[in-house]
Amino acid sequence: MSYYPSHLTGFHGLPVHDFTLPDHDGPESGGSRPGSREAVILEPADGARGASRPAPGSVAWRLSALWQELPFDVLWRRFLEEVPTEEVTALVVGAWWEEYDEHGIDPVLDVIVAEAHRFPRLRAVFLADVESEETEISWIKQGDVTKLLRAWPRLEELAIRGAEDLVVEPLRHEGLRTLRVECGGLPREVVRALGGCAFPALDRLDLWLGTVWYGGDCAREDVDALLVSLGGLPRLRHLGLRNSDIQDDIAAAVAAAPVVAGLHSLNLSMGALGDDGGGALLAGQPLTHLKSLNLNHHFMSEALTGRLSETLAPHGVDLALAPARRLRHAQGRYVAVGE
Repeated sequence: MSYYPSHLTGFHGLPVHDFTLPDHDGPESGGSRPGSREAVILEPADGARGASRPAPGSVAWRLSALWQELPFDVLWRRFLEEVPTEEVTALVVGAWWEEYDEHGIDPVLDVIVAEAHRFPRLRAVFLADVESEETEISWIKQGDVTKLLRAWPRLEELAIRGAEDLVVEPLRHEGLRTLRVECGGLPREVVRALGGCAFPALDRLDLWLGTVWYGGDCAREDVDALLVSLGGLPRLRHLGLRNSDIQDDIAAAVAAAPVVAGLHSLNLSMGALGDDGGGALLAGQPLTHLKSLNLNHHFMSEALTGRLSETLAPHGVDLALAPARRLRHAQGRYVAVGE
């Protein structure tokens, strides 16, 4: 079972489609070296505008500068010129660097937000759709995503990969329904800031909290505070608090959190969950109302997983209980995604 992030094939219910420039010389055609701006063609090629491209609102548009070997701002400018952006509903930002990332995603966010008025129908954004061949998840430098939420008050879905330098300022956003952060370590400042936000329409929240070795320094009190704030979200139906080396503490916090009573699905997978956490789930509030409970990649004993199955399966709860793989080089428990 593999959890490692890979390129999206679909997003926000739409297939992902790469925006490419057929007139730009790439690495296989003997074109300019990465970072060379002299060879960048700024004018659309004859017939390029809209040629052989899907309807603007029928796909999630992915823009990645790395494999096209040109600056992201140039790629973005061409996208604005060649695609009717007033019909675009979903954007996916891939690698924004040409050779390596020096500044993080903040300059890219500034470029995108400056054109918010040209995207009246935009409802979903994915930041950093990159995989390990491009950069490891723990190396991805994020930025202040609050500016994006402010620019699009009707945004419904925001997904973020990577958490180094990630900034979230507490705010109220009426439109957001899905929020996901995939990372090897989510700083406690971000968790606390999310607890200070008001997302009254939020239906799905999925956070990879990660390990302290990669910046995931959350403690039990941070999780408790977040769960209290989530109790004020009447529409929340899915909660994922995953990929953490304090997964036992998270399970214990969840077992006592009132917000769980309103959930349809709960995901505590990918972390270092052991018998203490599994036992807390059994001893806490009833979970028989859940449609699904995902505890994959766990370190619980067969006796404990058997008790979970006996308690929940008869009530129709869809249980995922695949244990973590035993790795020779791993000492003790480990999270599914770190570096």
